[in-house]
Amino acid sequence: MANLKEIRGRITSISSTMQITSAMKMVSAAKLKKAQDAIVMLRPYSEKLQELIQNVNSSSNPDNISVYAQAREVKRVLFIAITSNRGLAGAFNSSVIKELNHQIALKEGVEVEVLTIGKKAFDAVKKLKEVYANHSAIYDNLTFDAVSSVAYSVMKDFVEGKFDEVYLIYNKFINAATQEVQAEKFLPISMPETEDVGVEKDYIFEPSRAEILDNLIPKSIKTQLFKAVLDSVASEHGARMTAMHKATDNAQALKSELVIYYNKARQAAITNEILEIVSGAEALKNS
Repeated sequence: MANLKEIRGRITSISSTMQITSAMKMVSAAKLKKAQDAIVMLRPYSEKLQELIQNVNSSSNPDNISVYAQAREVKRVLFIAITSNRGLAGAFNSSVIKELNHQIALKEGVEVEVLTIGKKAFDAVKKLKEVYANHSAIYDNLTFDAVSSVAYSVMKDFVEGKFDEVYLIYNKFINAATQEVQAEKFLPISMPETEDVGVEKDYIFEPSRAEILDNLIPKSIKTQLFKAVLDSVASEHGARMTAMHKATDNAQALKSELVIYYNKARQAAITNEILEIVSGAEALKNS
């Protein structure tokens, strides 16, 4: 049977681990509320922006296609992989990296580049190939302007023909316990078909429909990337909170087992000592 001192040491160690995981769970729960509010507030804005583009585009000249909607032969593809800078969040980061590898495998015969947002994605990609760009520092001051600058550089590269398609890979926030990995096309954008639009809204355009589209589409693209990053942030905190909750429960169960084992070992040691004393006393009587 294991040494009592060794068992006590393991119980103390597990208790310390429980304190850490429990604290991390509470921190993530507090951060999750703020991150969840941010993504929940942004989604209606993003959807309304898409609706505006749909209605404004419904009567526009079909020959006047935005530069961000022009499809061409696919020779180079850029994947934007969004993870976190830290681990201890269950399968949050690994699921994105797994999906990235899957999507890259599907692009056989096409030149692939990867732009990473998050240190975990950067660490995984750099082991296999050179990273096109890394924007992990964006989490130090996460604002729409910071994400917009990343989106602008990608949009510029697309227009200049450096990439023919761009995809986002990230975790979509469903709730604190559920995150879904998304692999969605970022560029070229899919303009809504005019025949699918219902009754056209009565808009007065100033200065013109084309100029309004030229302003709305870039803003919509930037908002899409910002929404993906906010989704990832909320998913990260939800995943970490869930992972730390499970870790705390597992540690508690292991601690309970060790306490029972310790008590049995201690009882056996005491019994052996009593037997030795009794045996010694009997030996003295008989001597």
